[in-house]
Amino acid sequence: MRMLGVLGGMGPLASAEFMRRLTLLTPAARDQDHIPAILWSDPRVPDRTAARIAGGEDPLPALIRGIRGLEAAGSGAIAIPCNTAHGWFDAMQAATPLPILHIVDAAAAELARLGVASGPIGVMGTAGTLAMRLYQERLADRGYDCLVPTEAEMESLVTPAIALVKANQVAAAYAPLAEAASRLVARGARAVVLGCTEIPLGIAAGPSLPFPVCDTLDALARAAIGWAQS
Repeated sequence: MRMLGVLGGMGPLASAEFMRRLTLLTPAARDQDHIPAILWSDPRVPDRTAARIAGGEDPLPALIRGIRGLEAAGSGAIAIPCNTAHGWFDAMQAATPLPILHIVDAAAAELARLGVASGPIGVMGTAGTLAMRLYQERLADRGYDCLVPTEAEMESLVTPAIALVKANQVAAAYAPLAEAASRLVARGARAVVLGCTEIPLGIAAGPSLPFPVCDTLDALARAAIGWAQS
């Protein structure tokens, strides 16, 4: 089986959880049935949201450095368990001959698996992900209409909750994230995409939500398994 490269560290806990999900979702009966994978977890990558909306340091050189490390390690494809980093997807893909699995495409496949093939969906993510319209534009061609949190909801609920997960205060992130997701459903969303890989960790810290959610950690893991088994 070919080696999967994982470009991580954005954040470290989400990357570690991705590796756990990859293992748990792989149909395997023994060690040798699992996917060979190497995790490049570099939390020194400059903040992606700050780079896009506040003139912060460009993360692309650090992302390319990680890609070079994964190439040298023998990777056959790359998965990036960070939604906002996909704002640099084209530049990263142009820098390597290895295929990079796109997390938004993986989310679309996961929505279809959940039985939500089109229509209004909610998308929660970092301010950078939403400002770059990573989901809104890529999913529009598939028949989805993306509803996103209001600016006030981002400031009071989503952004602080993501910061709590990054600070290892995962349980405290559940209530604001659940509230933000519920508001999107109340506005007509048929499902909610957890479009920041910190968000599934916060949601998993409390009771299951009473509506479909698209967990982008699971979605990317399933895409990686599909690549490895193809």
